[in-house]
Order: sequence, then structure tokens, then C-alpha cells
Amino acid sequence: MKMCWHIHGKPVVLTAILTLVTGCTAIKSSQPEPIAAADTLFVGGDIVTLRGGEPGYAGAVAVRDGKIQAVGDRKTIETTHRGPTTTKVVDLGGRTLVPGFVDAHGHIFVTGVQALAANLLAAPDGQVKDIGSLQRMLSAWAKGKTAEKLGWIIGFGYDDAQIKEQRHPTRHDLDTVSKDIPVLAIHQSGHLAAVNSKALELAGITTASPNPPGGVIRREAGSQQPNGVLEESAFWAVLSALPKLSEADKEAIAEAGQALYLRYGYTTAQEGRATPAIDGVWESLAGKDRIKLDVVAYPDIESADQAMRSPFVGRDYRHGFRIGGVKLNQDGSPQGKTAWLTQPYFKPPHGQKPGYQGYPAFTEEQVMGFVDKAYANHWQIMSHVNGDAAVDQYIRAVRAAEQKYGKADRRPVAIHAQTCREDQIAAFKELGIFPSLFPMHTFYWGDWYMNSVLGPERARNISPTGWVMKRGMMFSSHHDAPVAFPDSMRVLSATVTRVARGSGEVIGPEHRVSPLVGLKAMTLWPAYQHFEEATKGSIEVGKVADFAVLSANPLKIDPTKIAEIKVLETIKGGHSVYRLDADKQAGGIEDSCASSSRCLTKMSDIGAQMVGTEVHRH
Repeated sequence: MKMCWHIHGKPVVLTAILTLVTGCTAIKSSQPEPIAAADTLFVGGDIVTLRGGEPGYAGAVAVRDGKIQAVGDRKTIETTHRGPTTTKVVDLGGRTLVPGFVDAHGHIFVTGVQALAANLLAAPDGQVKDIGSLQRMLSAWAKGKTAEKLGWIIGFGYDDAQIKEQRHPTRHDLDTVSKDIPVLAIHQSGHLAAVNSKALELAGITTASPNPPGGVIRREAGSQQPNGVLEESAFWAVLSALPKLSEADKEAIAEAGQALYLRYGYTTAQEGRATPAIDGVWESLAGKDRIKLDVVAYPDIESADQAMRSPFVGRDYRHGFRIGGVKLNQDGSPQGKTAWLTQPYFKPPHGQKPGYQGYPAFTEEQVMGFVDKAYANHWQIMSHVNGDAAVDQYIRAVRAAEQKYGKADRRPVAIHAQTCREDQIAAFKELGIFPSLFPMHTFYWGDWYMNSVLGPERARNISPTGWVMKRGMMFSSHHDAPVAFPDSMRVLSATVTRVARGSGEVIGPEHRVSPLVGLKAMTLWPAYQHFEEATKGSIEVGKVADFAVLSANPLKIDPTKIAEIKVLETIKGGHSVYRLDADKQAGGIEDSCASSSRCLTKMSDIGAQMVGTEVHRH
């Protein structure tokens, strides 16, 4: 038995020698090591931590070196973490601090295009209510500098479901805006567009043009003359005819998208179905330290061989950017009536007969091959599956790949799954497919689904969060910008209330969730979806200090008032990256862009950037 001697009154050298000989270790001081002072303390408001999946209210949060240092009651945090001179104390003044929002699915680059184009949205996001107001918005935008530099007139967001005439604008409607300058009006779904005669000419679309695979050129009644409305892949031909962009222009578009995301409290954004060119833009901005939030990209699987060789592939961000996996796109848009269903559309679209069910983007063999490739390479795969026939196809492919490669924590994602059936939700749970749903459709298109797309019975079950919750599953709720603005409070409101903007009817009351669940579907659960649950999604020690400051607590107010809450500030890694008061002083994104030397100088290569992104596949 080894004896340790306590040396008192001996020289230090003798003590050290005896320690070595006897194997004793020095006795540690009972005094605790001093705690490093925090860089910032947040106090004085409702701090919703979501720790353990509960509200987990705290009185204060300490941040040091971009990470959360401590969470607890205000007195303790201030006593132990406030430095005498170095710590900044932020008094929330009764406002609410929540985890920064994590974009479960969106397209941040093309959101920049939306931010710079003519706003053709209906209320509450825009002012277009009929063909006349659409024409006026395009004509007004045509007088601006961007249109002059581009040589095209571009608008984004018209919705035939909200236009008084209940139809798409035609080439004749857009010829009144201009006969000499090409006009492009992109549908809010991103799956269709209307163009004028000049744009058809530049794209080479004539009476002799056949419908391309996976797309439709709509015709004038009783003839083969294109009427200006283009679906899916037919839309791409026009995008390809757009002029080229400089590198500075591309970066300006990306930064415009970033600014819009930050305005709504998003600290993590997704670049869904990115092209190599778009990945290149973000890689360039990362190299210049110009990314203010985290951007995770999912390149189109058709270009994956090139994209997945990038040094940005992986789970760690490099100056705000990483490539997290691949994206597959299997069908179209329910509200645009191009999604692939197992049962016919309630009312077929223009030019289609009763019994029309939409169409797939790829063959069965192609989809099976894409999913197999992702599994073979250990890539996380996300697939756009709006119609239930597309969901069936994805389930078959995932099941086959799992049987071949075995079970593992791959987290394949079903994007949108708007019309998925309850048996498909059960299959998601069995196969570990993570559902990223789109309840914002209940607000924007709930009435359209009920009266035209699906009919009352099927429409009530779009984005069926109730079926997901019944099985104890996680889900995420997204905005799919630029299909809708990346408006976090509108996302939360629609997920909780499911109230249609026109009729005020609740679309599927059994699928409403609590505000707490809705908040988790925008923070904790999409962080898990992205394999980032250890670093994001809640306010806990060791996680990144990503926060949003809200004007009210969505967990405490009347749920019907959630959409009225304002994002007052966005904080990324402990640093303020957006403030509402500063944004108002700057005049918003459009005005600040117009005065910036980095904004569009000649709007080049915009078509090449948009082709292959999901702007045409929502």
C-alpha cells in the first residue's frame, strides 16, 4: 500500500522529490477557477430556450466567443458572468428572445431574384388583384434602373388563384406592357410563367414547338399558337434566353436574398436544389467573409458528381457555407396543377381533360437510380414530392436502397409532401424519412385547394401535421422562398392556425398544432433535419448564439395574432446582423440595393442560375 506524505515546512525542491518518489500528486487548491467574463448578456425579457422541447424560460443568457456560455436566472448569470467593463448587457425591454430560425427548405439565391424583381404578389404581400394591376406593376418596374440594365421586364409572384379573372395572364396581356422588350411574369409557385410575344420569340417557341418532356406549352383555343403560359420544363427555355450575369451581379443577388432572410429572423438558410454556379457564388462570398448567416446547400442530384467534390461538402460550415447533401425533384406544384397525384384534380387545368392527375419529372428507373446513388455515396438526400403519387415513388426508392445498403442514420427528407396520405406518413416513420411540410399553403391557397385543386375532402389534409404528431414524429415547417416570403411569423401562424386568407376557413382543424410545436418545427426539428441538433435549435450551453428578438411572445398571445409579431433583431453567433429600426432608416432591401456599388450592374446569366434551381419545381 502506497503512503503519501504531507510535507510541511520543507523546501519546495525536497517536496517535489518526495512527490516523485512516493507517487503522490500535488494537492489542488479548493478555490474554483475564475469564470471568464461573457461578451454579452441578454436580460429583461421572455427568453424561450426550448431546452428539452419545452419553453424552458430563462432570466438571462450569457454569450462568449459566439457560443452560449450560460443560461439561467438573471441574478446568478449577472453575478458569475458579467465582467466589470468588458461585458455588454442587452436589456430586451420585455421583448422575446427565441432561437434563430432554421430554414427547413428554401432557395435563398432565387429569393434574391424575387427581392429585385417586380412584386406581383397578392395581398398581404403585394398589391396585385387583377390583370390590370399586374400590368401596372410591371410597367412601373420597367422604368427602373434594373430593367434598363437587364433589357428584360421581370416580375415574380402572380397567382391566378388570387387574380380577379381567375386565370393566367397571356402573351396579349403582357404585350400591352411592352411589344419590344421581353416580359417575364413568374407564377408564385415557381412552376409556371407567362411571357409576352417578344419573350416567346427570343426563346424560339412557335406553333411548331412540341411540348418538351416534363412540361407544357399552353395554346390558344383551337390552334397551336402559344398563348404565353409555360409549365415546368417549357418555362426553362425562356430562362435560358435571359442575358448573362457578371460575378458581381450574382453576388448582389445572393446578398439580396440573404438580407430578406435576415429580416425575418433566419440564422440558417437553405439553398435547395442548387446548381454548380450557385454553389460557386456562395463559395466566393464565403471566401470574402460576406455571408452573415449559415447557408447549407443541397445541389441537384443530376449535377452531384461535380458538386459533391467541393471542399465545402460536410457537416461543418466554412465561413458560413457548406454543402449538406443532394436534392431530387420528382414532380411539380399542386396549386399550379402540375404535381403528380394518384387521383384526378378536382378541376383540371386549362387544356386538360377530366381525369388529369399531373405528371412525374422522372421515370421510375431514374428515381430508383438517383436514390440508390445517394445511399451508395452516403449523401443525405432531400426530394421534392408534392403529389401522393410522387411520394409513393420516393418511398419505393428509399425502401429499395435501405434493403440494399442497410439501416443507418441517413435522414432522407420528403420536401413538401403536400398531399401525402396517412399510410405514407406511417411509411415515413418506418423508413426514417423526415417530413418537411408546407402548412403555409393553408393560408395562401387553402381556398384554391378546396374549390379547385383537390376538393374539400382531400384539401383538408394538405400538410398533415396532425398525422405526424399522432405518431410521435418530428417535422419541419418551411416557406419555400421565393414561393412565399421567408416570413417566419407567417410560417408559424399558418402551422398553428391553418386559416385560409380569403374565406377565413380553417383547412383541416385536426392538423392544427400548438404554438410550441410550431416553434419547434422552425428551430429544433429542422436543426435535426440538417444534422445540426447539437449546435442549433435551442438556447442551451455550448450551442451557437443564434437568436431572433420578437415584439411579442408567440407562446403567450392569441394564436390568431402570431402573424402580426415583428422580428425586431436577428443575432448570429452573438452578433447583431439585422435590426428593424436600422432597416427602416435604410429604406429596406430595394433602396439599399439601388445605392450599393455591389448591386446589379447588368443582370447577367440570371437564366442559367435559375434553370436547375427549384424556382420551376415548387
